[in-house]
Amino acid sequence: MSGRGARPIKILQVAARYLPDLGGTEVHVHEVSRRLGQRDDFSLTVLATDRTGRRSRHEAADGFTVLRRRAWPENSDVYFAPGVASVIRNGGWDLVHFQGIHTAVPAVGMLAAYASGLPYVVTFHTGGHSSAVRTSIRSSQWKALTPLLRGARRLVAVSNFEADLFQSLTKIEAERFTVISNGGGLPSVSRCVVPTPGRIISSGRLERYKGHHRVIEALALARRRMPDAHLRILGAGPWERELRDLAAELGVAEAVTIVSIPPDQREAMAAELTSAMVVAAMSDYEAHPVGVMEALALGVPVVGVNKAGIGDLVADGLVVGLPPQARPEEVANAILAAMDSRGKGASVALPTWDTCAEALAELYGAVVGEGPTGRGAEASRGTIWPPRVLSRRAR
Repeated sequence: MSGRGARPIKILQVAARYLPDLGGTEVHVHEVSRRLGQRDDFSLTVLATDRTGRRSRHEAADGFTVLRRRAWPENSDVYFAPGVASVIRNGGWDLVHFQGIHTAVPAVGMLAAYASGLPYVVTFHTGGHSSAVRTSIRSSQWKALTPLLRGARRLVAVSNFEADLFQSLTKIEAERFTVISNGGGLPSVSRCVVPTPGRIISSGRLERYKGHHRVIEALALARRRMPDAHLRILGAGPWERELRDLAAELGVAEAVTIVSIPPDQREAMAAELTSAMVVAAMSDYEAHPVGVMEALALGVPVVGVNKAGIGDLVADGLVVGLPPQARPEEVANAILAAMDSRGKGASVALPTWDTCAEALAELYGAVVGEGPTGRGAEASRGTIWPPRVLSRRAR
């Protein structure tokens, strides 16, 4: 902020989806924005899309502004949103931060920022997909973004796994990447909630890649040894019927409950997780799972697939890891063993939304301090430069 006087830095965060849409990136954007919005050195705006055509185009949030621009088609995740580029070009921003890269929104936005000479940073926020075809082309999709990613002042990953993945795919120098992990904090629960014997929770959108079906398969076996074992799936999505049909086929329909918690009801989510004996995270792909971080912050043991971002947490000893092809018997055994550890684990220091927001604030200040012809501008022309890594964990 050197030489800027008292004027707040105008920051635009761009995300394809924001609340009331549900997901880890949406939670991340909300949690960091409401913290950054309380600072007097930033003037923060979140720009998102609206596929429904029924949401407000402009609204005041908790210390920041939310803008939405129409996206098409309504029932697809293509997110063609031409109004996004206009907001980026005409807002007088000091810095643009793209939150997520898996839709057309960040590509269009990065082109607009580059053409306007605006400094920008990118947080990847990669995720899985239930479509085998879409999953198979992800690497090619991310490689195609390399010229635009090379023009960013900073490249932010939410896990070491994600940073290594993009460094390998894009061949951009490892020193260009910063790791700022998701936080895991939830509000305190106003009522008394205690763990419910036998309760397993699986959290996330109801899609195949999230792995809820694997927990149902394990539940059918676990109930042979623990008859009161039961599963609460927290989420909504297109695969609900398939999950209910599977539970009925395996004879555990009465032991499986599916609950959708609105994303703004954070205390309700805290109460649900507090009631669990164990959280099962059997997703095929998570860059750095917010739901897992929330469970760990509450002291709930987690069993997860030793892959992608969950693998980072397994390596740190925070999650009980299972191989990606673990059989239902293995999953059931791990879940039952983890239940026995509920309340016995030592407390550990975890990233919080406060530390996440502070790291972003430091990053914003450093980038804006470089000015329009700083090292990031040289990088966008292809010059190699090694920015300081703000929060990457030593290996």
